[in-house]
Amino acid sequence: MGKFALAVALGVGLLLSGCGYNNIQSTDEQTKAAWSEVLNQYQRRADLIPNLVKTVQGYAAQEQTVLLGVTEARAKVGSIQATPELVNDAAAMAKFQAAQSQLTSALSRLLVVTENYPQLKSDQNFRDLQAQLEGTENRITVARNRYIEAVRTYNLAIRSFPSNLTAMMFGYKTKANFAVENEAAISKPPSVDFAPPPAQPPAPAPAATPPPAAPTH
Repeated sequence: MGKFALAVALGVGLLLSGCGYNNIQSTDEQTKAAWSEVLNQYQRRADLIPNLVKTVQGYAAQEQTVLLGVTEARAKVGSIQATPELVNDAAAMAKFQAAQSQLTSALSRLLVVTENYPQLKSDQNFRDLQAQLEGTENRITVARNRYIEAVRTYNLAIRSFPSNLTAMMFGYKTKANFAVENEAAISKPPSVDFAPPPAQPPAPAPAATPPPAAPTH
């Protein structure tokens, strides 16, 4: 009986392996690991923001609109439950991405505003926070790209024959991915020119009114 059970187990194992089961398992774990790294880097950025806002506020308290925009964008990101199941819901994934993109834009506007405050730019704490933020943004880009590739590989695996039959049998479905359209435009800080506007040419002087004609006799 033991030998028969072992033979059945081996047969099932070979069958599942031939139908792509092991590959689906492997690619699924890769997407989970890649997603965890994305969340880790986004959380790293969120943790930097309170100190960054506080430092900027110390030198540029009048920039309330920009500071409030960053704070509200961070709060919106924090209100989204970024659970592992989120990647299986395209609508939830799109909402998560939109919130993160909004925070990226808010931070870009904040950093542009700081160009107006030389004392702030020379503050060592601000410079350290800015360097950490820039490093984190780079890590986010790398993590997102790895996740995009991991999901592409996974989705291809469960859509290809014969592993698609195995995926249907065990309930594996495609995962939501980041939209890459306009990603470069979103991550690029807005271009703002603080130079004074060019001087306007003086308006032409009004034409002199000719003197009245002398009366004729």
